Amino acid sequence: MAKSPPKTPKPSAAKLAPKPKPLPLDEAILDALTRNGAGTLSPPEIAHVIEPEGDWHALLMPIRRAAVTLALADRLVIYRKGKPVEDPNDFRGVYRLGLPKAE
Repeated sequence: MAKSPPKTPKPSAAKLAPKPKPLPLDEAILDALTRNGAGTLSPPEIAHVIEPEGDWHALLMPIRRAAVTLALADRLVIYRKGKPVEDPNDFRGVYRLGLPKAE
């Protein structure tokens, strides 16, 4: 008769507590802008909100891609030199993000 493998102790409930799920990037950007109020935020400012102690530099390109998608869906506005960009797919340089103004 074969021996069954030794039983391993079960981890305590504290070790099994699920980690909070990170928000998808789109929602994290909108959340950061909502917390900011009526102002705009730069991509590095948003990255610091999303990843305050980690490698926030790695978020800059994903934030830009998500911002374009959100702008095309009219969920945020991309500003360049204080004015909304005409084509979210075609802008260069320094930019800021803000929520659409209620009309």
